[in-house]
Amino acid sequence: MYWKLFVIFAKIGAFTIGGGVAMIPLIEREIVYKNKWMSDEDFLDMISIAQSAPGLIAVNVAIFIGHKIAGIRGSIVATVASVLPPFIIILLVAAVFTTFKDNATVQAVFMGIRPAVVALIAAPVIRMAIKNRLNWITGSIAVAATALIAFLKISPVWIIVSAITAGIVIALTRQDKEVRK
Repeated sequence: MYWKLFVIFAKIGAFTIGGGVAMIPLIEREIVYKNKWMSDEDFLDMISIAQSAPGLIAVNVAIFIGHKIAGIRGSIVATVASVLPPFIIILLVAAVFTTFKDNATVQAVFMGIRPAVVALIAAPVIRMAIKNRLNWITGSIAVAATALIAFLKISPVWIIVSAITAGIVIALTRQDKEVRK
């Protein structure tokens, strides 16, 4: 079990360009669909928690999934596996990048990678919106939160705290209405 967990997260860590968010569809495919270690709903809940927890999303996801599958040792194995390949790759790139950073071919490669990274980040966002049955109200909230973060430079922490508060107020209001009926 540990070896399989290590291989899955090492492969994802080694071949995902674009950071932790870009890893989400690959992790989902391996954990939810191929190995069936987690349901869609559990995966979405875990992603929500991983995104709102402090730290890198890739590490948070590895910790949560590793723990769900194989306890604390699973968390350690998945985390080391997801961090080790990118760490080694970054060391190698840093060692040679300064020599080649002004090379036209290298610049062209990075220009070509950028749209792919945007797609890798957009895909899980769209998939999560569909799975969560995003309606016009929740869609408006998502657009407003994105605008507040992107254009007004409001910290995502305040957006998350506000969303949690609003969710609690809405749930309590609905619960109060049901009690009165």
